[in-house]
Amino acid sequence: MADHELDVRPLRKPDKHPTIFQTFEALTVGESFVLVNNHDPRHLREEFDTEHPRGYAWEYLEAGPGVWRIRIGRIASTALPRILGDTRTLAADSDPDAAGAIWKLSMRQRDLDSNVIHLPAGASIESHAGPDIDVLILVLSGTGRLSTECDALDLHTGNLIWLPRRSRRAFSTGPEGLTYLTVHQRKPSLSLAPSLRPATTQTSSD
Repeated sequence: MADHELDVRPLRKPDKHPTIFQTFEALTVGESFVLVNNHDPRHLREEFDTEHPRGYAWEYLEAGPGVWRIRIGRIASTALPRILGDTRTLAADSDPDAAGAIWKLSMRQRDLDSNVIHLPAGASIESHAGPDIDVLILVLSGTGRLSTECDALDLHTGNLIWLPRRSRRAFSTGPEGLTYLTVHQRKPSLSLAPSLRPATTQTSSD
């Protein structure tokens, strides 16, 4: 049976990639379609490498200059498990004075959000009420303190911390700064890194 042909040239630019991925998701293992485009879709292939590494086939049937035809096939029924990175090197490879997310999940189709947050020495996150979701934190490197509504917890590498939904929390860092991984249910509007300020402006209760 001949491959289904998807010609995206007449589509609006914002509609092209979503339409292509919808077509791919409808395939069963072993099926394919032929994408017709007016340029080499290199950025599309980068998205496939992010969303479906090792799980798709990509074959140029015609390579321009006016028309590109690519056969895209499905090799796996779902996105495959993968190694995302090495947490031992994330902090070492980042700017030690920078603050905020130094890594995050990039896949479009996911149920979880995850970030690696780095706070340099002398920085803090002010006391605030967390979002309406539970958050799991793993300290990757450094030291610091987690101030709660009633007490304070000293943090060090290897600590696994649960932040219950809506709980109040504040963070301050030790002399080496603090780098931690967060994992939680996906919530597009969630802000993971409240504004930072120097630790010297913290109140004595922190």
